[in-house]
Amino acid sequence: MEKEVLLSTEGLKKIEQELEHLKSVRRREVAERIKQAREFGDISENSEYEDAKNEQAFIEGRILTIDKMLRNAKLIEEPKGGDPKTVTIGAHVKVRDLDENEVYDYTIVGSTEADPASNRISNESPVGKSLLGARVGQKLSIGIPAGTLRVEVLEVHR
Repeated sequence: MEKEVLLSTEGLKKIEQELEHLKSVRRREVAERIKQAREFGDISENSEYEDAKNEQAFIEGRILTIDKMLRNAKLIEEPKGGDPKTVTIGAHVKVRDLDENEVYDYTIVGSTEADPASNRISNESPVGKSLLGARVGQKLSIGIPAGTLRVEVLEVHR
């Protein structure tokens, strides 16, 4: 059974745009590079041809991966009747590190959309998994690779 891929509406659009770009633009560009490289003659020792074929394989692999993701995509929806002060996938969460007294903002997303540099953390990460179901005011101890992170949930927004 294939794994469900959780996506926000924004994430779904982004992946669909990437797929369209790969199919309509990148495929043509690489096909043209292969054609030009063949014109150089003997393809057995033609690095341009080899590079273009490798890029073609990468693009085709990425297209297959995205197709599979889209087949298994499930949109993250607003919880109906749920507690607005409880952390769910798609929520924006503000937490305070109780040891460092620093405040962090996270958005809990599916693993496909995770981008720690943009504070978009996966629901499968140690922090994301521990925050799911937490309520405003709740204090948590989260096991992370560097030890234990102690946080308090300050705010939850959708």
